[in-house]
Amino acid sequence: MTHFDVLVIGTGSGNSILDDRFADLRVAIAEPSLFGGTCLNAGCIPTKMYVHVADVARQATDSRDLGLQTDFASADWPAIRDRVFARIDEIESAGRRYRSEELDNTTVLTEHLRFTGTHSLMGDGGSEVTADRIVIAAGAHPVVPAIPGLDPALVDEPGHPIHTSRSIMRVDDRPDSVLVLGSGYIAAEFAHIFTSIGTDTTVAVRGDSMLAHQDAEVSAAYTAAFAAENDVRFGIEASEVSLTDDGRVRVTFASTGRVPGAEVPEPIVVERLLLAVGREPNSAGLDPVAAGLDVHADGRLSVDAHQRVLSGGDPLPGVFALGDVCSPYQLKHVANHEADVVQRNLLVDLASGTPGGAQEADLTATRHHAVPAAVFTRPQIATVGMTEEEARASGAAVTVGRRDYAGVAYGWALEDRTGFAKVIADKDTRRILGAHIMGPEASMIIQPLIQAMAFGQRADEVAHGQYWIHPALPEVVENALLDLDFA
Repeated sequence: MTHFDVLVIGTGSGNSILDDRFADLRVAIAEPSLFGGTCLNAGCIPTKMYVHVADVARQATDSRDLGLQTDFASADWPAIRDRVFARIDEIESAGRRYRSEELDNTTVLTEHLRFTGTHSLMGDGGSEVTADRIVIAAGAHPVVPAIPGLDPALVDEPGHPIHTSRSIMRVDDRPDSVLVLGSGYIAAEFAHIFTSIGTDTTVAVRGDSMLAHQDAEVSAAYTAAFAAENDVRFGIEASEVSLTDDGRVRVTFASTGRVPGAEVPEPIVVERLLLAVGREPNSAGLDPVAAGLDVHADGRLSVDAHQRVLSGGDPLPGVFALGDVCSPYQLKHVANHEADVVQRNLLVDLASGTPGGAQEADLTATRHHAVPAAVFTRPQIATVGMTEEEARASGAAVTVGRRDYAGVAYGWALEDRTGFAKVIADKDTRRILGAHIMGPEASMIIQPLIQAMAFGQRADEVAHGQYWIHPALPEVVENALLDLDFA
């Protein structure tokens, strides 16, 4: 049995925990897969690199509105893929090399670990590990739905035509056809990517809308805009999956009963099937029951305000968690913030001399206020805070300001006819409760509203207390703020 002072499970945001301040300790970092976690290898970063390619392709296709005669001819998939992963794979290998070869006090454990007690774990190969302090940063994984004929063990395997987001970006050739099951941000982003570069793409949606968890007005507007440019089938679900003799995927559908009158299509045969129906925490694979760890109904490990893992409602001494394995937000920037909190509190705990010996007053609390998110699709969406529905349900005196991209000069330059910015505020406090933007560069121009919420600035102060560059796109945010009625 090998003992460590600190053990970190996972190398996504957890990889940032161990720095020079841990140099005098015996530490280990466990990673059975790729260093860097989902974001680097199969999530935020590679998808956005693909999305940029898709955006450029769509600009070429749609340039006639600007008076240009351009066309999208073709996509060199291997060149696109290699541009993305040549950079990412080098970062992954450099991270592994640094931890494995350049730090004398650090041991890299390449086995998958599961708990056998509160501070003891066993690897798949039978190795046993104990640690005084443990950081669980094991992340999450794509959900593989239970569909007759679909073998979960084969999904994402090399050469198999059924994928999740973990493998679809690394295929050898651009698929001629793709069927996407799902209606969330992963489905929206990949459908945009494949449609834009010339793949015959179909999206199967169980309900009547895309991105249903967004503000209702945003979801409705996005669904209309998305369906105008993509082949979307609403109110259906896959009822059976099979492989054809030539290695393609045949999918049969049934009605979900959620969209009256929805037409159930004939079976669809595609080169690739992408499962994009959600993600779930990797907690189950850690065997949390063996350690007595508290787990939410959705699989997340339960943590307190200081990211300490709970057992029986109380913090388990010396055990912390961060990121998708415990967080209500499956967002890289939130995981990074939680990693910073864990690092601070871990150092305080180490200074106390005893696992769990730190005084609560000396610990840093996680800040989950004004958490923003974006969907990098077409049109792009960015959001922070409450939806209008949530704000009204909260009992606040709600006022809503809304302005279209088409109402500002840069919107004219873009020829944008669907984008808008929406700000929700409290009439009594004049504080921003939420903001939602749909349109080009939404993820960038929402930042002043995130800052205003984070620092408690009043909406009218944000609107009137600074210059807004004319004729830049943030004017749509300014005008939405000015549209708020505080009378």
